[in-house]
Amino acid sequence: MINELGKDFAGRAGHYDQAGTFVFENYEQLKAHRFFSAMIPEELGGGGISHAEMCDIIRIMAYYCSSTALAFSMHQHLVAATVWKYKHQGEGAPLLQRVAKEQLVLISTGARDWLESNGEMVKAEGGYLFSGKKYFASQSAGGDLAITSAPWLDTDNEWQVLHFGVSMKAEGVTVLDDWDVLGMRATGSQAIQFDKVFVPDSAISLTRPGGKFHPVWDVVLTVAMPLIMSAYVGTAEKAVEIAMSIGKKYYRNQGHMHYIIGKLNNSLLSARTQWKAMYALTGNFDFKPDENITTDMLSLKTNVADAAQQTVSEAMEAIGGQSFYRKNVLERLFRDVQAAGFHPLPRWEQYAFTGERLLAR
Repeated sequence: MINELGKDFAGRAGHYDQAGTFVFENYEQLKAHRFFSAMIPEELGGGGISHAEMCDIIRIMAYYCSSTALAFSMHQHLVAATVWKYKHQGEGAPLLQRVAKEQLVLISTGARDWLESNGEMVKAEGGYLFSGKKYFASQSAGGDLAITSAPWLDTDNEWQVLHFGVSMKAEGVTVLDDWDVLGMRATGSQAIQFDKVFVPDSAISLTRPGGKFHPVWDVVLTVAMPLIMSAYVGTAEKAVEIAMSIGKKYYRNQGHMHYIIGKLNNSLLSARTQWKAMYALTGNFDFKPDENITTDMLSLKTNVADAAQQTVSEAMEAIGGQSFYRKNVLERLFRDVQAAGFHPLPRWEQYAFTGERLLAR
């Protein structure tokens, strides 16, 4: 099914990229075929597919349209974290049932929700008033529910971070028109402005100490990173296909084309192999949260990002200057794959995170 839909996605990918607009039509097709609930357990109304199967769907989707795949992965990683909670803690069923019934699109603001988070929470009767701006909110242009967080100074004068969901239709929520970027231009990742949005006490799903690593990240990162990086592996695979098909006929490189393609295959194999190691660590949700797994997962994420970027760059070398033209799909893939390194944790933050924990053992 995803290959059939993907052909439509590929036909629209260039237009969406050029216009910098969200992939609304692609999302409507995905909703019609219930892809947004495909990983939700069947007893909750979902499709019941495995985590590895969803990774592969995103990889295939990226072969046709990188932006659709990346935006879709952001929804799926929130679903995945909730599926883990449901399976291991018996929590999260109402949200999963709503997603399955209504094909709701969940928006992650995770890029600004790391240890300290950002924004402001003011205590009010029955809840809080939340204000703040969340950048890189993938698919905010077409999403239904933002899963976000903000710091709060509690009654003991200690900083806490509160996690909660906010309807995109709530009063005080505005999607800004600021997603004008190098690549992944059709992900609809506009910043979201929250202005004194009421968040009831009942909506708070987690309270954690601000500025400190919390075990929740051992769950979120373990399920999320393989899904997100699937989009970049699929992008790299498409780049290799283009390089192979055009490279065979590119006369300037014929004297050393076999070297270029051999090296290109090594780079792609590195991306694929380490990506598979990522979702193997997730074990289809059958894992116990562990900081050692998290450390390996973040290291693998950096390696896959590097390998995917290297693959696309080498694919451009294979066909020379023609890859520099915007009419060549490879030019768009090169821009899209640059986003790989910006997902948490960026390279140098990952090095520090990993090194600190290894040295502390």
